[in-house]
Amino acid sequence: MADQFGEKIHDATEHRLSEARKKGNVAKSQDLGSALLLVIATSILLFAGEYAFNELPPYFVEHLGGDAWVATTKDDVLNHWARMQWVLAWTTIPLFTLLVVAAIISQVAQTGPMFVPDKLNPDLERINPLKGLGRLFSTQSLARVGFGVFKILVVVVVAGVSLWSQAEDFLGMVSWSVGQITAFTLQTVLWISFQVAIALLILALLDYAYQIWSWSEGLKMTEQEFREEMKQLVGDPQILRRRKQVQMQMARSRVASAVTNADAVITNPTELAVAIKYDPTKMQAPVVIAKGAGTMAQRIRRIALEHHIPIIERKELAQALYRDVDINQEVPMDQYNAVAEVLRYVYQLQGKTLPSLPQKAA
Repeated sequence: MADQFGEKIHDATEHRLSEARKKGNVAKSQDLGSALLLVIATSILLFAGEYAFNELPPYFVEHLGGDAWVATTKDDVLNHWARMQWVLAWTTIPLFTLLVVAAIISQVAQTGPMFVPDKLNPDLERINPLKGLGRLFSTQSLARVGFGVFKILVVVVVAGVSLWSQAEDFLGMVSWSVGQITAFTLQTVLWISFQVAIALLILALLDYAYQIWSWSEGLKMTEQEFREEMKQLVGDPQILRRRKQVQMQMARSRVASAVTNADAVITNPTELAVAIKYDPTKMQAPVVIAKGAGTMAQRIRRIALEHHIPIIERKELAQALYRDVDINQEVPMDQYNAVAEVLRYVYQLQGKTLPSLPQKAA
């Protein structure tokens, strides 16, 4: 049913996420950067703006009503100009530098470093009037308008509550001096702006969380899209399944062929199975030609029974051989005598004489 109606039920794969990022399709909130900048700017002006407030007025008094008015020589004018540049730079450059850094960080923190040259190419669809009207009256645009109205209401409420809490201070301003009124007004405006900025930052974080969810939902795939993605990345699942079946059949055939040529199968008693063979004309020592655990061990035992291969239960020996010896590898020296004993027992059961073993077994 999901495939029939194109329902998106699969999360985006890493490849799909990577391709979306290459096209600039990432989760991003336009409000988060501006809200963060507003918080930083109001914080600086609120908590560190006293320095600029104390530094600039004396200079303006001096420049507008002091010696600057009577400076007539070229050198005096240049000196006043240079001093004005220095005072303005000393008080404003740190603020602007911090804001620029914050703007960069607020964008990179959301999306990470990105370079999307395709975004620089002209796209006529962006200036298509019909497309523009469609975007203007889309559900997403209406949601943005609604969210914008909600933000305005939040700003009004926060500012109104803050002003109402200082109503008594406003009533007492009639007895204040001009300087006191100016300082109080600036402090109040900055404090209200800071509170509004914090409220907008909280809303921006909520919007960012929504953008992440919306972006993730938009990149989800239908069953058909998921299948096509898997075909592109790892191939057709049916072909892969068939290939795996063939590989399993070949592995089983190799095990069956090896076990039928074994001299004995050592077990533990049912969990492990190790098939060994010794041909004195071709081998310097007994060799492990097949081994397995669980289902494979049962298969080795079954093949051994079908072909009348002796099955000898030696728990510790089976564990050591399965753990330490690879297929087609000779038995190690520390297990050589134990294997030789098993082979001697097998040959006695078959009424045969055990071929002479190399002297290193001693």
